[in-house]
Amino acid sequence: MRLWKWIGVAGIAGVAATGVVIARDERARRAYTPDDVRARLHERAAQLAAEPPPAADPGRLSRVSDRIRGLWDRLRD
Repeated sequence: MRLWKWIGVAGIAGVAATGVVIARDERARRAYTPDDVRARLHERAAQLAAEPPPAADPGRLSRVSDRIRGLWDRLRD
């Protein structure tokens, strides 16, 4: 019987700890005003627009197209 009591206490402690973590995260999330969120989104969009797009790897593209062509040929047979 004593083991079940400890398991119950551990379960209750786990539920309480989870509730504390969720409440803390919710408070932090609600601390932002809509203007703050909008400003952060605009800032992130400006950073992404300023970065050059990654260069395509022609070797990888040809390998992918060869693989697709091979699969297509097997499906047609």
